[in-house]
Amino acid sequence: MNDSPHLYLVPTPIGNLEDITLRALNVLKSVDVILAEDTRTTGKLLKHFEIKKPLESYHIFNEHKTVERLISRLDFGVVMALVSDAGTPGISDPGFLLVREVRDRGLTVSCLPGPTAFVPALVNSGLPLDRFVFEGFLPHKKGRKTRIEALVEEPRTMIFYESPHRLMKTLVQFSEVFGADRVACVSRELTKLYEENVRGTLTELIDYYETHPIKGEIVLTVSGKK
Repeated sequence: MNDSPHLYLVPTPIGNLEDITLRALNVLKSVDVILAEDTRTTGKLLKHFEIKKPLESYHIFNEHKTVERLISRLDFGVVMALVSDAGTPGISDPGFLLVREVRDRGLTVSCLPGPTAFVPALVNSGLPLDRFVFEGFLPHKKGRKTRIEALVEEPRTMIFYESPHRLMKTLVQFSEVFGADRVACVSRELTKLYEENVRGTLTELIDYYETHPIKGEIVLTVSGKK
């Protein structure tokens, strides 16, 4: 097996462009092609850092169809980088299928360290950091209640991604299942100009967001059962 990476997973800033690493920039400059969740978003990032490389679309709606074709090109010697719109590819973003197939073919994957939204949210929350569980996005409809109820005895700090228009629904459901006095923290717009981390009981958070409409990307951190 060739030890030189065939596929690089390159984390991109979740907000502040200064959070990109020198290694990430060097890799993006060196690969043959960059696979992007949204070529428009990644195009702006590349333009900012004056990187000119071919961009191809790789997202949740086409990953099953494109994996085999991409593997063939990687096998032929094409070196690729995979990026998501923000953060680390594969963390609640496309990437898992491609990485699995690349490894199954005996090709090499290299994942660079870098931004992931749940890490600063967890540290900012003031909740226990020694043990935690990442739950990502909850199902929108089918299986949502079952998924939440399955966590009622979870003792570790829990981390969720959520959208602004579903935040209140989630807080209310958590309050009903976990208890109104369970402590949680809502983090939004991390690393950006209007970053905000609001901590309190689920009841306090519900009261707060009833009068403070929320925008931006959200990470919701919830304390485990004592």
